[in-house]
Amino acid sequence: MKRWRDAPAAILSYLWSGWGAVASLCLFFALWEWGGQVCGPLVLPGPRAAFATLAGMIATGEAWPELAVTARRALGGLALAVAAGSVLGVLAGMSMTAAMVARPLVTLLVGMPPIAWLVLALLWFGAGDATPVFTVFVACFPLVFVGALQGARTLDGQLKDVARAYRLPLRMTLLDVYLPHVVSYLFPAWITALGMSWKIAVMAELLASADGVGAALAVSRAHLDTATSLAWIVAVLGLLLGVEYLLLEPIKRHVERWRQANP
Repeated sequence: MKRWRDAPAAILSYLWSGWGAVASLCLFFALWEWGGQVCGPLVLPGPRAAFATLAGMIATGEAWPELAVTARRALGGLALAVAAGSVLGVLAGMSMTAAMVARPLVTLLVGMPPIAWLVLALLWFGAGDATPVFTVFVACFPLVFVGALQGARTLDGQLKDVARAYRLPLRMTLLDVYLPHVVSYLFPAWITALGMSWKIAVMAELLASADGVGAALAVSRAHLDTATSLAWIVAVLGLLLGVEYLLLEPIKRHVERWRQANP
C-alpha cells in the first residue's frame, strides 16, 4: 500500500526533474523559429508550419501507418541488437581471451559505414523489412556489445572470486553478480543505440523501401515540400524522445536508486 501511495509523488518528482529537457527544447524551437525567419519558409519553415503540417497528416490518418512501419523496423533491429549484444558482451567480458579476440572485430563493425551495410543488405535481402532491420541490427550491435563488455570487465574482482569460490552456476553468476553492475554500462549504450536505430531505419527506407517515414521523406523531397519533410522529422524525433524518457529513463532511475541503496 505504501508503494502505491508513494507513486504519485514519484511521478511528480520525475516530471519536475525534466525541466532541463523542456528548457533545451524551448531553446531549440526558438533557434528554429529564428532560422526560419532568416532563411524563409521555402528553405526552412518554422516550427508552427511543421507542427501544423504534422497535425494535418495525423488528422487524415496519413502519419500513423508510416510511423508504425518505421517503428517496427527500428525497434525490431534494436531489440535484436540489444539481446545479442548484451548477452555476448557479458560473456566476452567474463574472459580476457574472448575480450581480446572480440576487440578487433568490434572495431571493424564500428568503423563500417551504415550505408555500406545497407548496400550489402539490398544485395542479400532485396527491398523489404529485412534490409532496414538488418542494417539497424548490425549498426547498433557493436555499441551494445562494447557497453556490456566494459561492464563485465570492470566488475569488482572480489565478487568474481566469491562467485568462483562458491562455484555459483553460470545463470546465477550472470543474474546476481554481473547484471546489477553491467546494467549501469548497458543503459547508456541502449540509449545511444536507440537514437542510432531510428536514424538508420529512416535512411534505409529512404534508399530502399516503398513505405515508412524514409519513403515519405523521399516523396516530399521530390516535391520540394520542406514543411512536410520537417513534419516527418518532428514525428520521428517525438517518438524517439517518448521511448527514451517514458520507458528507458524511468527504468534507469529505478536501477540507479537500487545501486545507491546498495553501495
